[in-house]
Amino acid sequence: MKRILINLLFGLSVTLAACTVTQTTEQGAIGVDRKQYMLVSEEDVEKGAVQSYQQELDGAQKKGALNVDPKQVQRVRTIANRLIPQTTAFRADAKDWKWEINVQKTDELNAYCMPGGKIMVYSGIIEQLQLTDGELAAIIGHEIAHALREHTRERVSRAYAQQVGLGVLAVVTGAGDGVMQLAGQITQVTFGLPHSREQESEADRIGLELMARAGYNPNEAVVLWQKMSAKAGSNGPAFLSTHPTSGDRIADLQATIPKVEPLYRAASKP
Repeated sequence: MKRILINLLFGLSVTLAACTVTQTTEQGAIGVDRKQYMLVSEEDVEKGAVQSYQQELDGAQKKGALNVDPKQVQRVRTIANRLIPQTTAFRADAKDWKWEINVQKTDELNAYCMPGGKIMVYSGIIEQLQLTDGELAAIIGHEIAHALREHTRERVSRAYAQQVGLGVLAVVTGAGDGVMQLAGQITQVTFGLPHSREQESEADRIGLELMARAGYNPNEAVVLWQKMSAKAGSNGPAFLSTHPTSGDRIADLQATIPKVEPLYRAASKP
C-alpha cells in the first residue's frame, strides 16, 4: 500500500512538473484573459488532430458524403475564409495554420474545428435550421474560437491529469504511441464530451467578435441560439451534446454584442 502511494505521488509530481500555465490568445475586444493549464504540447495535439481529422474525412469519403454539394461547400468556405483572417486579433500564429474546410452530408446537426484549423460543417445543421450566412458565420466562428483557445488541448490535459499514471507519463515524456493516443482522445472529446460552461462562454464571445470583424451582424448569433434552443426541445441535435445550452447563454451574448458592434460597423463600411 505504501509503495502504491509513493508511485501515485511520484506520478503526480511528474504531472505537475510537466504542466504549463499559458494564455493561448490575446484578450480581444471582448476581454478573454483566463489562464489555462496544459499537460500536453500544442505540437503533439495538432499532430493528433491531423490524424483524427483524416480519419473523419476518410470515413465520409467512403460513404460518399464528403463535399457532395459544390454550392454548399463553396458557401461554407466563403464564410470561413472571411472569418479566418480575423483570427490574428487573438493569435498571430493562426495565419500560419494549415486550415481545412469541408462539409459532410448528414442529417446530424453538428460542426467542429479541430486544433490547427481543421473545420467540418455537417449539412444537416445548415439545412434543418435554414441558416443565413450570418448564422452560419456564428457557428463557424464559435468552432474556430474553440481551436484558438486550444480547448481540446485543455480538455485532454485535464483527462490525463485525472489519470495520474503510466498513460499520463507516456504522453508527458513522449514515450510509446503518444500521438496515436492523442488522436483517440481528440476524437473522443470532439464527438463525445461536452465543453465546460467556461469554455463555451469563451467560444461564444470570441466567435461573436470574429463574425463582427468579418462584417457579419453579431445579432444573428442570438437568432442562431434561439433556433438551436427550439430544436433542442425536439430531437436534441448532436451539436448540443458537446455544446450544452443554458438559460443565460443568449443573455450573455446580448450583453457582449455592444463590445463588438463598433467592429461590425467598421467592417461594414463601403
